[in-house]
Amino acid sequence: MPRPLSPQTMELVKQSAPALAAHGGEITKRMYTLLFQDEHIRALFNHANQGETGSQVHALAAAILAYAENIENLAVLGPAIERIAHKHIGYHILPEHYPFVAKALLSAIADVLGDAASPALLDAWGEAYWFLADVLKEREAEIRTDLDSRSGGWNGWRTFAIAEKRKESDVVTSFILRPTDGQPVVRHRPGQYLTFRFRLADGSDVKRNYSISCGPNDEYYRISVKREAQGQGGSKFLHDHAEVGTMLEVTPPAGDFFLPEEPGRPVVLLSGGVGLTPMVSMLEAIASDYPELEAHYVHGALNSSTHAMDRHVRSLAKTHGGVTVRTFYSDPSAADAVGYSHDHDGFITANWLQENTPFASADFYLCGPKPFLRSLVGDLARAGVPSERVHFEFFGPADEQIAA
Repeated sequence: MPRPLSPQTMELVKQSAPALAAHGGEITKRMYTLLFQDEHIRALFNHANQGETGSQVHALAAAILAYAENIENLAVLGPAIERIAHKHIGYHILPEHYPFVAKALLSAIADVLGDAASPALLDAWGEAYWFLADVLKEREAEIRTDLDSRSGGWNGWRTFAIAEKRKESDVVTSFILRPTDGQPVVRHRPGQYLTFRFRLADGSDVKRNYSISCGPNDEYYRISVKREAQGQGGSKFLHDHAEVGTMLEVTPPAGDFFLPEEPGRPVVLLSGGVGLTPMVSMLEAIASDYPELEAHYVHGALNSSTHAMDRHVRSLAKTHGGVTVRTFYSDPSAADAVGYSHDHDGFITANWLQENTPFASADFYLCGPKPFLRSLVGDLARAGVPSERVHFEFFGPADEQIAA
């Protein structure tokens, strides 16, 4: 562990919290402007989350404020630190990149706060930054060591080829990926994601995360990707340009959202839209490795045109024998009918879950759009489900409070 922060540093950082609450967005926006003046640092980031309204700007502002407010009790930041460490593994952030961020952050604080950014305050934030950086670097080193020690493990970018491209619905397509070196792949934890680096037609690179949608195995990964109407990066590339044989650069599985190796309680898998991808990975693992586990797969989609992988899910449930599948359509088409294409009209609710799942004892795993998560995570909490039994994943930075 790094050397503890000095009491003076903790007090100065804590005192800066109101200024950060008022100006955090300006500070992080300025920080990224300064940081991206260095092209090799700019290339490390997913720029879909940047810009004027980029969620990463707000996510970082919230993280800095949380750090200042909890500087005397950093244990509460443990989950956030774990999530950031996994993101850094995905984007292949290395120890030598941290000084660039330190310089940009301190310069941004000085630029935005002006005279209020005294030398003592900047020194305190410098010490606080490097304390947190050292915590992250230690955790990232542990993750990398673990990956290196496991069969099929690797660090950094590895080349995969698309072995199969399969349409799952009008908007979702699956891609089977196998490494071009012919060696095994490391077994992911069901729920984790891969990070990709795509070279676009204009010569630019983009990075995107996609959840793995198959169960753990030694040979391949599967991702199932939604076509985004306004997408200009990974989604468009994969749907419109990638074919069998296309090669992709990939970092190893990462993410702190996954099914535990020994589930101790019944499992309820809740998903909305393409948020089903990590749930299908978990369900494949349950069908393969946990014959005695009670599981409920509950999915919400617009209608049958967007509903992906239903036949596969129901086949897994039938093979297992202890899995219940229920689907909800919020906007059924004329061809859809309850009992034929889906089980219920409308949205998944906590009341329905109370009546149809082992509500008092289950672990709930959720993935989907932010409105889906905000509604269900908040409703589960209000219905009395302890936070340690509610696990959720969302796509993109954590820039909004999910639980209400």
